[in-house]
Parts: sequence; C-alpha cells; structure tokens
Amino acid sequence: MSPASRVAGQRLSPIRRMAVGAPSGTISLALGEPGWPLPDVARRALAEVGQSAGPLPYGPNTSRPDLVQAIAAHHSCSSADEVMVTSGSQAALFALFQAHVDPGSTVLVPDPGFVSYPSLARLCGADPVGYPLATGGHLDAQALVQTLEAHPQTSMVVLCHPANPTGGMASETDLATVADACARRGVLLVSDEVYRELWVDERPPSLHDVAGVGGGVVLGSMSKAFGAPGLRLGWAVGAAEALAPARIVHNAMTTAPAQPSQAGAVALLTAADEVLTESRRHVRARWETVAQVASALTTSAGSPARPARAGIYLWVPVPDSSLTAADTAPDDPTLAFALRLRDEGGVTTVPGSAFGPRGAGHLRVSLGGALDELEEGLRRLAPWWTT
Repeated sequence: MSPASRVAGQRLSPIRRMAVGAPSGTISLALGEPGWPLPDVARRALAEVGQSAGPLPYGPNTSRPDLVQAIAAHHSCSSADEVMVTSGSQAALFALFQAHVDPGSTVLVPDPGFVSYPSLARLCGADPVGYPLATGGHLDAQALVQTLEAHPQTSMVVLCHPANPTGGMASETDLATVADACARRGVLLVSDEVYRELWVDERPPSLHDVAGVGGGVVLGSMSKAFGAPGLRLGWAVGAAEALAPARIVHNAMTTAPAQPSQAGAVALLTAADEVLTESRRHVRARWETVAQVASALTTSAGSPARPARAGIYLWVPVPDSSLTAADTAPDDPTLAFALRLRDEGGVTTVPGSAFGPRGAGHLRVSLGGALDELEEGLRRLAPWWTT
C-alpha cells in the first residue's frame, strides 16, 4: 500500500524534528507556545462544562452563536457570515487552501515564513513560491507585488504579521498596496495575524484596518494572545463569499470545534481587554529577560539584530564563525549550528533554514515558554555569541 501522491515528500515539521534525539535536560526554546497560566475566566468556563448534568451535544456546524458574535465584535464585523470558527487557525488555513487553491496554480508565501504554508500549497497540488521580506523581516510590499506579477497563475497570497519566524511587521501602506494588487488580479489574500495582539509598544495594523473585510481573510486564534493553545480554537474573518466554500471543507474535516473549547473561547473573548493586557505583560517580561540575561543574542558581527516588538520570537543571526558544515548536517550549516546548540549547549532552537532558503544563517528562538526555563535557556545560549 502506497500513500497518495499529495503527501509524497511531506515530512515532520522541522520544529518538531529538533526535539528528536535531544539530550536529557535540554531546554526547548523551539515551540511557539505561550507558557503563562491559562486565564482564570477560561478555567471557570471549562469547569462549568464539566459540572453540567446535561448532555454535551455537537452544536451547530457554524459553532455557538454567542461565540460567533464575540469574534465578530472583536474584529468589528458587521455580520456573522463574515466569521468562520475553526479547530485552530491551522484548520482555517487548511480549509481556505483546499477551497481556493487549484492544482497547478501558485501560492505566494513569505520566505522565511511559517513552515505550514508551503506544505498546505503542495497538498493542494500547487506550487509554493517564496517572496522576500525586507530587512528585519518586515513585509516588503514592492517585492511581493513583483513576485505576484512574475507568477500570473497565483491563486492565493499569504501574509504573516507580526511574522513567524522573524517578528517583522507590516505597515498600513504596505498592507494597502498588497491588498490592491491582489484585488486587481482576483487573488485571495490571507493575512495570518495570530500574534497581532501580543504587541510590546504599539498595536500593529490589521489588513482589515486598511482594506476592509473585503480586502482579504484575516486569521485569529485562542492559541497565542489568549494563552490557550490547548483549546485548539481559531477563526477566519472575511467576506462571506470567500468563507462559504471553506466552511464546506471545515465541516467535512471536523464538523465544529469541541463544545468545551467554545465555552472557554467565549469566556476569554468576553474578558478580552483584561486577558490581552495580561498576555502583553507576560510578553514584555520575556523581552526584558532577553535584555537582562542574553543581550549578546541581539548582536552579530557588530550589527544589531532587530528585536521583535510584537510576538514571541527572537530572530537571531548565527555568528559567521559558526556557519561551517558539520557531519550532522553537511548540506545545511544553519541546521548544523542548531544541532550543536542542542547537543553541546543543551538548548533547542529552530534553524532559520527550516522556514525557507532566505532563513539560512538565522535561528528562531521562542520566548513564549515558562519564564524560568526561558531564563536558563538564554543563559545557555549567550556564550555562543560571545566567544
């Protein structure tokens, strides 16, 4: 028995692979997962579900009406038809790709960018093409538009801001430029904004702030800013006609998110002001820890690496002297260095080459985990940038 051709060549995420074979006692700064406590409002909501003596039904395919309304209010939507609740933002991505990407078409993805984007394109029989980012990992609208012009068979363009893995931002001007270019070509624009509420100094703009709900589909999630990745609940917000075919795909996948997860999400959204303020406090504490414990990580060869001002990732240039091939990864010096850090330094990170060819020469360091583990992990990393 052979697997379908659509999964040929697909492999375990490089983020997960870094944990395979890690020595005992290794600290993980690899996973992008909040390490602060689940907010109390969610705990109470989940407890109430467990204490109920009644049944626990599937619920509507479109999810609980109060949850849909809460998401719509959070995004200032005018209609519930502009919200699709999904089993995590990953499920939203899968449904949108399957609904809008034809075999043989092109999907433009950031390079470096989240590892799932190219995989989802290939599962559709499409060709993922990376577009370059500006210095610091910011969105470069002109570079993206030039890539779009060079690929007339493009069916979808994916943005990620604040960016995973670089922490880079997207300006209002650049978002408007990209939205206009996609609209003129009839290309669906998907803006992955799951880290947007984890800002340090100033809230980043949303695609919908500059292009309206018809400008593309925006993704949100409980997993990052709301500190509840285990709920596995996300959403897509956009024009009703863009979401309609994706709803069919999502319904075929999983019907609707689990009822306890929906209850927790309603509670978190109802208390969003309080919850998000607390999440940003946790994020700020983590960036302060980097400055106090491992400021050397923000410099390389005398050039400052732009610290992210939103999100939970530090995008670190690898010291030039360390970019040498090794037996562990002779074709990927960045991976070889990451494996040395893991095996000799006792810390797992993610090699930037996992996020696309332009990620080579960098590491993604996650600041999202437990604060005590982050501090120790940074202490272990720091000497590698000072010797």
